[in-house]
Amino acid sequence: MILEMAHIEVTPGGEAGFEQAVAQATPLFQAAPGCGGMELHRVVETPGRYVLMVRWDTLEDHTVRFRGSEAFQQWRALAGPHFTSPPHVQHTRIVLS
Repeated sequence: MILEMAHIEVTPGGEAGFEQAVAQATPLFQAAPGCGGMELHRVVETPGRYVLMVRWDTLEDHTVRFRGSEAFQQWRALAGPHFTSPPHVQHTRIVLS
């Protein structure tokens, strides 16, 4: 399993709109091949900062299949207007549990 962590900064005052956009986009992730679920976390110390965590079966499920899909374009159309800058994305794999 791969965990995608997208660190997202949103426009000040746009937090509610961003959260609504992510809620609308949730089915796009849920229907994506290889997606095992997602969560949106809001950073307590910095209210305009979020971490979107998405579980993928493989790295390619995210970087090739999802990013190359119409669902990704829809996700960006919904959430992108709220970004102050492009998300910083990292992928991790569990090495010890």
